[in-house]
Amino acid sequence: MFMMLPGIQPDELAFIQSLIKDMTDAQQQQFILFYQGKRRDQQNLTLMTILGFFGVAGIQRFMTGETALGILYLLTAGFCGIGTIIDLVNIKSLTYQFNQKQAIESASMVRMMSK
Repeated sequence: MFMMLPGIQPDELAFIQSLIKDMTDAQQQQFILFYQGKRRDQQNLTLMTILGFFGVAGIQRFMTGETALGILYLLTAGFCGIGTIIDLVNIKSLTYQFNQKQAIESASMVRMMSK
């Protein structure tokens, strides 16, 4: 079932398993379908962050739903590159935090639909 989630990290997998442990098989499949469409892959975010060095800073922030910060990065060239470098170093935690929020939201949706 988790094969549908490319590039899933062990900490993300453990978090998801703890979220869906009380769900039925049908609910778990529904969760995976919702979550698959919302989660971000670390490799894609890394590529978008690297693009920030070539003129389009902040794409990674737009992809993680941080629109205001994305606009700020865009207008300041990633805080003169410093913010982009920091994001590149912290890309794993940025991805994990975003995916964690999306997993919680997806689990809530599945639970609400089953009531």
